[in-house]
Amino acid sequence: MLERLKKADPDGAQVLAEDLRLIWARSGSAMVDMLLRRAERAMAEGELELALEHLTAVTDHAPDFAEGHMLRATTLYQLDLYGPAMEELEQAIALNPNHFGALFGAGIISYETGQTEAAMTFFDAVEAIHPNFEQLSRLQQELDKEAGALDL
Repeated sequence: MLERLKKADPDGAQVLAEDLRLIWARSGSAMVDMLLRRAERAMAEGELELALEHLTAVTDHAPDFAEGHMLRATTLYQLDLYGPAMEELEQAIALNPNHFGALFGAGIISYETGQTEAAMTFFDAVEAIHPNFEQLSRLQQELDKEAGALDL
């Protein structure tokens, strides 16, 4: 699927990316999957602390489940806890180096914390896996402008 994702047109890429997300969201444990669903529901309802509790349980019970770390990172990011969010993203990437969502998240945090070079590296990694990733080209253009302005 990852090879097809690299070559897909934008519409096909969107379908493949969603299929990958669904695969990556399966932990193999009914309990962990239930906790993940509860966390997603809490996130959707803006109950970030509750979501974090569920996701901490997920990562405690399934430390090798990349998606648990990814969602925990998302929650921490929404709580403005960038350092812990980046640690979770690094764990997700270590477990699944093709996780374009985790790579993108790491790029966003790097960008927002002024680490432009690191952000570009993460965004390049996303592009290598998923060339049609939404929002990527706009952010890369912003980074290129900033890099050009710094070179002047």
